[in-house]
Amino acid sequence: MKPASYWVEKYQMQAHPEGGYFAETYRSAEQIPQSALPDRFSGARTFSTGIYFLLEGHHFSALHRIQSDELWHFYTGDPLEVYVIYPEDGRLDVIRLGSDPERGEVFQAAVPAGTWFGSRPVGGSTYSLVGCTVAPGFHFADFELADREELLAQYPQHREVIQSLTR
Repeated sequence: MKPASYWVEKYQMQAHPEGGYFAETYRSAEQIPQSALPDRFSGARTFSTGIYFLLEGHHFSALHRIQSDELWHFYTGDPLEVYVIYPEDGRLDVIRLGSDPERGEVFQAAVPAGTWFGSRPVGGSTYSLVGCTVAPGFHFADFELADREELLAQYPQHREVIQSLTR
């Protein structure tokens, strides 16, 4: 297995605000006008965007939410766990991205718009290299980083996850 630094260099990845590294690989040239989007969007959005996303074993992607669905894809490295908290009922799902279906791993999974989610490589991992496709396309205006105290007040049953995936 190639080291994480290989992928960071080859794909010219940069530090991601949530943690880890990323490189945008696709941004549609066409846009959806704001009038055709749900009210939660503050302006026009591209049809879709895509990134490579790499987390080393000591990294985590902090809990956050966006206004679009996000499809995650596993590429290489160790499995990645994506923690998803559903606001409507407080349910917590853990998606395990990886290449071994016998261990409950999947190559791709969707995270619904408006859910709180964060991720980290499974314990003892070197790194996970995944991809994320967002539709309508990602825009930082649609990104909200979780506040630890607010989430703990709303979802005290997920204290361990919230404390470990917030800064």
